[in-house]
Amino acid sequence: MKVAVVGATGLVGGVMRKVLEERQFPVQSFLPVASERSAGKSIGFQSKTYTVIGLEEAVAARPDIALFSAGGSTSREWAPRFAEAGTIVIDNSSAWRMDPRVPLVVPEINGEIVKADDRIIANPNCSTIQMVMALAPLHRAYGIKRIVVSTYQSFTGTGMKAVKQYELESKGFEVDAAEMAYPYPIFENCLPHCDIFLDNGYTKEEMKMVNETRKILDDPEIAITATAVRVPVHGGHSESVNVELKQSFELADVVRLLEQTPGIAVQDDLQKPDYPMPLTAKDRDEVFVGRIRRDESADHALNLWVVADNLRKGAATNAVQIAQHLLGRGLVKAPGLTAS
Repeated sequence: MKVAVVGATGLVGGVMRKVLEERQFPVQSFLPVASERSAGKSIGFQSKTYTVIGLEEAVAARPDIALFSAGGSTSREWAPRFAEAGTIVIDNSSAWRMDPRVPLVVPEINGEIVKADDRIIANPNCSTIQMVMALAPLHRAYGIKRIVVSTYQSFTGTGMKAVKQYELESKGFEVDAAEMAYPYPIFENCLPHCDIFLDNGYTKEEMKMVNETRKILDDPEIAITATAVRVPVHGGHSESVNVELKQSFELADVVRLLEQTPGIAVQDDLQKPDYPMPLTAKDRDEVFVGRIRRDESADHALNLWVVADNLRKGAATNAVQIAQHLLGRGLVKAPGLTAS
C-alpha cells in the first residue's frame, strides 16, 4: 500500500507518522509530502530515511491513501486533485467537514457512513472528537437535548509557531510580534480566543464544535453552545461538558455505558482522587472521562470532564483509525494484508 502524509514536517504530520508505525499500518511505500520550501528535506519513518517531496510529485505517484494535515487552503486546492487520481484523502483541516457530500468521521461512532466511492473523508476538529466520543453513547441511549461546553485547549493545537512562542516565553525570552501565534503571551495565561472571531461573537473554533457535533451525531436539533479557551498546557485538551438529556437516567448506568464504550477510559474515583488530566492523557489514544455527576440545577442533566491528547485522538490517531476502518471494510485494498 502506498501512503502519503501531506504536511509530514508539521506537528500533526509528525504524530501521524508515529501512529502509523505504532499501529503497524501496512505501508509498503511511504511518501512524505510538504510545501515546496520543505521539499528535499530528510524525514524518518519505519527506521528508514525518506526525502520530502512536493504536492505535484505526490499526486503523480497516485498513493492509495493520503493523510492531510497541511491547512485548509492546501486541502481545498489539492484534496480534489488527489481524489481525481484515485487516492482516498483523509483530511485533518476544516476545509471539507461541513460539506454535505463529505463524511465527517469518528470511526467508533459513525465509521459505517463511509461509502465505497468516497474519495475525501473529513477528520473532525480535535475538541469535537473527544466530546462526541463521550456523548455519542449517551445520545443513543437517552437522546441529547442541549450541550454547554467550555474547553481548556493546549497551545499545541495551534501548531509549531505556538509551540515556539510558548517555549521562548517559558524561558523568559522576549518574542517578536511577527513570531507570535497569539496576540498575547500564552505562558501563564489563558486566552478565550481559539481561531478567529465571527460576526456572532463566537470564535470559529466554537462554531466548529456546534456544527460538527450535530453532523457527527446526525441530529441538527441538538442545542449547543461553546466557549473555547487556549491554555498553557502541553499534553492535551480538557473540556467541561454539561449535557441535558431527553430522558431520565441512573448515574450508575451512565458510568457503565461509558466504561463499555470502545476508546473511552473512565477515571472517576474521588476517594483517591482519580480524574482525567492532560498531564496523564499525553501520548495516549483514549478519551478520558471523569467527574461524572448529576447537574442538580436541571432535570435529566449531568456534568462530565473530558480529556484527550489533541495531537493523537484529536487529530493523527483518528485519521489513522479511519484508514484502518477503510482497510478492514475492504474499501482500500492491501494485497495479502489486513488491518492491525
